[in-house]
Amino acid sequence: MKVKDIIAAIEAFAPAYAQAEGDNTGLQVGNPEQEVHGVLIALDCTPALVQEATSRGCDMILTHHPLLYHPLHTVDPEETVGGTIYAAVRAECAIYAAHTSADRVPGGVSWTLAERLGLRNVRTLEADADGLGFGIVGDLPEPKPALEALGLVKKALGLPALRHSAPVEGPVTRVAACGGSGTSLVGKALTAGAQLFVCGDITYHHFFAPQGIMLADAGHFETEVGIVDIFCSVLKKNFPNFAVLISEDIKTANPVHYMI
Repeated sequence: MKVKDIIAAIEAFAPAYAQAEGDNTGLQVGNPEQEVHGVLIALDCTPALVQEATSRGCDMILTHHPLLYHPLHTVDPEETVGGTIYAAVRAECAIYAAHTSADRVPGGVSWTLAERLGLRNVRTLEADADGLGFGIVGDLPEPKPALEALGLVKKALGLPALRHSAPVEGPVTRVAACGGSGTSLVGKALTAGAQLFVCGDITYHHFFAPQGIMLADAGHFETEVGIVDIFCSVLKKNFPNFAVLISEDIKTANPVHYMI
């Protein structure tokens, strides 16, 4: 098995051309012709993840978030990004990221979030002519009062806490969601008839939500981590006898911590 074979399987699901402008989906470290004996999957790539990959016999890492997103002027092994590159090169471990390519395809990040929330009649919230786009919108199985709908989100995503705007009046029947940062889609969610919009990275001023919709900040990590299982399923389907592993630390990998 070669790096390029793993990439081909992932890009059959989440094509690189689907990525948003300015993104860095693709091979971050390594050679497409490099031989691979195992793949380790996680949301973010860190020096600790490279060490885990090496210890578990994996010489390729697949993540959602790109290791290289902003230009580097130096590779400093004492910094997270530089240290990760340094460790990966020394270990001859390839790194590939499927970022907004996995955000914008049907069945990707937001669709996985919709499944976790139990939504029905799901469609892409902001789709282009090819059906690619960010976010989803779907219906709850049955109407719920605002606070019960928020409780459903908290329980479904296993959240210790949930920040939200003022509860809407009347029942919540339709929910929009976007894995990761998604506040640019609030208007689309409202137009689509959603009474609740779930995403991460909501800032203070966004909580002054438009009338008729409430916003719930379920966390960047928490709304995206479901894609790890999807990546695993894609690779195992294509390579059933190949070592495809999920990071043992995935449940504790969230860099945001909560005091309850």
